[in-house]
Amino acid sequence: MKNEVKVLSEKCDKQTSHSNKLNLANLSKYICFALVGFSSIASAVQQTTTDLNEQDNRNEARAHAKELGSNLKTRLQEAIKRGGLEVGVEECKLVAEPIAHSLSKEGWTVGRTALRVRNPNNKPDDWETAQLIKFAEQLSENVTGPLEATHVDGKTGEFRYMKAITTGQVCTACHGEQVSPSVLSAIKKAYPEDEATGFKPGSLRGAFTLRYSPTDAE
Repeated sequence: MKNEVKVLSEKCDKQTSHSNKLNLANLSKYICFALVGFSSIASAVQQTTTDLNEQDNRNEARAHAKELGSNLKTRLQEAIKRGGLEVGVEECKLVAEPIAHSLSKEGWTVGRTALRVRNPNNKPDDWETAQLIKFAEQLSENVTGPLEATHVDGKTGEFRYMKAITTGQVCTACHGEQVSPSVLSAIKKAYPEDEATGFKPGSLRGAFTLRYSPTDAE
């Protein structure tokens, strides 16, 4: 009888031990699945946050670009009314950079660039050049909608934005293929290194270019 009890006890201990091992294995699997799930959720939340930040930056960049374009247009129109296109050229030289600088705050740098610039300070860097070429190709292919480009530096968090500027009919008076001699003279006087004539309506004139640096915003 004692032997039978002993055998049953040992058998029970083995079953209990096996059951504990199974429970531990199942628990380990559960913890592993849970960790993977939490990691996926965290990754998704991080990606969503990144996407929202990028969208916020894009919207703010659009607003700064619009403000720069509007302010320049207003000052240029006022100057032309006062003294014609020749005065407009001089006004553009005097106010374009100060207006851009006034909007360059809280981590933002605001400006314009082009493949053929009037002001040498606006020459594009490599990334800007690549986007300008792409914009020009899109315009030649009659791509509709606003032409924009963005880039985020994964290490520094720097955000960059560009929006194409097309050559309107009114722009051709100073940037077109047939600029009057008096306006050309004013351009050469204000911008001796000018490259920005010969544009056709609808072609790429240049682009607004902006960058946001988180470290500069602190």
